[in-house]
Amino acid sequence: MNIKIKNFVSGISIITINEPKTYNALSFKNLNDLIKVFKKLDKDKKTKVIIIEGAGKGFSAGHNLKEVKNLKVKNKYQKLFNLCSKLMLQIVEGNKPVIAKVHGAAYAAGCQLVASCDLAYSTKDALFATPGVNIGLFCSTPMVAVSRKIKKKPMMKMLLTGEPIKANFAKEIGLINDCFSKSKLNSEVFKIAKKIASKSNLTIKIGKQTFYKQLEMPLRKAYAYTSKMMTINMMALDAKEGISAFLEKRKPKWKNR
Repeated sequence: MNIKIKNFVSGISIITINEPKTYNALSFKNLNDLIKVFKKLDKDKKTKVIIIEGAGKGFSAGHNLKEVKNLKVKNKYQKLFNLCSKLMLQIVEGNKPVIAKVHGAAYAAGCQLVASCDLAYSTKDALFATPGVNIGLFCSTPMVAVSRKIKKKPMMKMLLTGEPIKANFAKEIGLINDCFSKSKLNSEVFKIAKKIASKSNLTIKIGKQTFYKQLEMPLRKAYAYTSKMMTINMMALDAKEGISAFLEKRKPKWKNR
């Protein structure tokens, strides 16, 4: 399997796309394997935060164009793009926070993967692009995830020119949270992952699901929905424990219930 998992006692799990010869392409096989791995970790009680990275020179170049060229039939293309969308939805709709740790290039569906993660950090020399227009294939599915993270004008420039953007600009427009030197990226990503892992799993689960659902709602409906979800959250043992711990000036002891 080209997808590797490392589990740490701190509740952090790392998924590595380990196919450097194709620049960690999102082939049928890799997409299927990633979906299986994310589903497995989503059910794993020990995993609190998921980090995804690429092996070799970079994060991911997107779909494997050699594979794409050989598909030829309409329903096979549809199957590939549907499968890729399934992975992105699994990340967004999953219970666990997902952090993209990016180096090198994150292009096309690779850029889509970065945008689909809850948080994203990169090296300072990382590059991001939706370059499909350069080969006559508009990055329509990647733009779904990316356009929900950045504003319309920079998004359209990326889509219409196919030109890559640098990490500092990706940070400026909201595609990534921050960028660091190569030597600091791993420690900085682990720092934020450990901080998230120290919170109540249940609270994070409720919060993540609520965040994405309310984004698509009109304002009045969003307030009604989030008020309902805060009430559900408030009834949980962890909310009661968290408030008690704060008032008693001690560390909370999460039960994840």
